[in-house]
Amino acid sequence: MPQSATLSSIPAPTQAVSSRVQAVDVVRGLVMVIMALDHIREFWSPTLARPEDVTQASVVLFFTRWITHFCAPTFVFLSGVSVWLYQQKQPKRPAVSWFLLTRGLWLVLLELVVVNFILQWGYNLLLLQVIWALGWSMVLLAALVWLPRGVLAVLAVVIVAGHNLLPIIQPVTAANLGWALLHNTPFLVPAAPLPPLLVAYSVGPWLGVMLAGYVIGPWFQLPLAQRVPLLRRAGLVLLVLFAALRATNWYGDLAPWSVQARGPLYSVLSFLNITKYPPSLLFLCLTLGVALLLLSVSETATSRASKWLRTFGQVPFFYYLMHLLLISVSAWVWTRIEFGRPVNFSFLLAKDWPAAYQPSLLRAYAVWAGVVLLLYFPCRWYQRFRQQHSYWWLSYL
Repeated sequence: MPQSATLSSIPAPTQAVSSRVQAVDVVRGLVMVIMALDHIREFWSPTLARPEDVTQASVVLFFTRWITHFCAPTFVFLSGVSVWLYQQKQPKRPAVSWFLLTRGLWLVLLELVVVNFILQWGYNLLLLQVIWALGWSMVLLAALVWLPRGVLAVLAVVIVAGHNLLPIIQPVTAANLGWALLHNTPFLVPAAPLPPLLVAYSVGPWLGVMLAGYVIGPWFQLPLAQRVPLLRRAGLVLLVLFAALRATNWYGDLAPWSVQARGPLYSVLSFLNITKYPPSLLFLCLTLGVALLLLSVSETATSRASKWLRTFGQVPFFYYLMHLLLISVSAWVWTRIEFGRPVNFSFLLAKDWPAAYQPSLLRAYAVWAGVVLLLYFPCRWYQRFRQQHSYWWLSYL
């Protein structure tokens, strides 16, 4: 099952470029580039061993997957930040609420109709991933933005820190489906006459992440001398909390770490192997802790790499769709030539893989570099198009 990452809620297209927060665009662009690696690995180099299985996976395979854990939480968190920044430029709160409602439902529709087709080359399943969770989080935030910021801060902490106390539902039935959509590990349920639902992202914990970003949104309008220490301290607190809770195996993750027979290095991998589905407290402490530290140092970045990342970060949804399309189509062409038939490794059991297939991380990394390079040019064009036009529909793309 491929990991999907998502876009953030972007400011209205009429907003001037100079008013954007550079750190948000740079960090968002960075995780977008990393995100492509995991999708490419699933389409171009899947392995029999799961990358998270520290008893079988190689160190390189583990980290190839592990580094992409930072994508979804950073995107959803920054979407909350962007919602707050967008709200400051709107004269009336009802307009913000309406935008969140309509854009959230639009994202849900695109997940079901467009993203599913691109990933599967059809509709064998209705796969509910990060765009689904992001869309419904926006719909819920459309109502929550009317509450005081202090109330939302408490709600964010309760969701992020407390959701690991909730039981996992097994089995999921029609009677408990609504609750499972809010909080559960991935599950498959029939949905006749529609294809079966494969729910990878439950909405509840991701709403907490979006709320957290919304609550600290005001930090990004502070002068750098005030903003940087706040972001740095918050990031360090989260990382210390992660280390303390993980070391004790007391609370915060479904899977405790353990000493590995393969040696100390694999014990470290076990320590780092935290739960994404649903995102555990420790998963969010680690990923958002690092994201906050990156945000604290990115505002003044002037390198060519940071400018490339800003380009990607300013057109997140365009990049998201284009990168999935490019990866999926190129994999269709490659497998058609290599094996005589199109092979969608992401949705094919290992027993049905072509006999001639051999995984290759080198191939995956080479395709990754090519995809990112090719995507830069259409993303730069679309970035400039958005800057030069103010069509209302651009805020939905």
